[in-house]
Amino acid sequence: MRIAFFGLPLAAVLLAADGHEIALAVLSRPGAPGARRLARLVGRSRVFAKGDLADQALLDVLSRARTDLLVSWFWTSKLPMAAVRSARLGGVGAHPSLLPRHRGPDPYFAAIDQGDRDTGVSVHRIAGEYDTGPVLARAVVAIDPSWNAWQLARRLDRPSLRLLRDVVSRLSRGEAIDERAQDETLATWAAVPSLADCALRWSWPTEKILRRVRALSPAPGAFTELSGSILTILRARRAENFPRALAPGEAAVVDGLAVVRAADGAVVLLCGEIDGENLDAAELCTIVSRSREKVIG
Repeated sequence: MRIAFFGLPLAAVLLAADGHEIALAVLSRPGAPGARRLARLVGRSRVFAKGDLADQALLDVLSRARTDLLVSWFWTSKLPMAAVRSARLGGVGAHPSLLPRHRGPDPYFAAIDQGDRDTGVSVHRIAGEYDTGPVLARAVVAIDPSWNAWQLARRLDRPSLRLLRDVVSRLSRGEAIDERAQDETLATWAAVPSLADCALRWSWPTEKILRRVRALSPAPGAFTELSGSILTILRARRAENFPRALAPGEAAVVDGLAVVRAADGAVVLLCGEIDGENLDAAELCTIVSRSREKVIG
């Protein structure tokens, strides 16, 4: 199978190891793990960085390559359908959610923030709109309630690669694969979190605050104001013990930990960052003990 590859190099390296020919590869992050190995495997002249080729130049290269399949793994922009159609069998991509739920660029944030118990991976046909093509295969993964966004992303990498390689191998053997159209009534969009999304509101329920912290960790991070500084909260947990007299947004030191009142409970601050400096629970406790202000106004 001659493949035109778009995305992170690790998937292209594995597809080459499966016996497929990488006719060309356009990398979304040229310095990502596997890039040098891929260049050695297929030749540097066949590996491009995103932006190296304008649309027409890309189409010209694809036309000369005469590929069987276009494969996308963590490609971060819309592929021209002319490029997809240049491959004999069209294009397939892997998306880290159970499509049609959480289409879009940040399904990790969406899955954790919305309290999903399960997510997964979908390998789908590449269509004109993001993540809308028929689904060829999917794998379900339970979300551990302690995971942050980075941990969820890492947990989905292996099933994503496994499923993508399996679909490509089946297509190369000429097997018929059941293609299931997505139910548009179930579709949701997973946008990149805005600055407003990253700002915590202590009037929210405790569980919503904790989900938001995990969904945004480690980057860009959920933030609040503490003693006149912007604190990015990287880890937190529910407080079992806190002064009921505190108003939402007020902080106190309880059992040697910094605690902030929420709407229905309180949150313990375990790890954070101020002005690029990492702060552990003890350091956050010290800051709170010196301040008599609200954490957020």
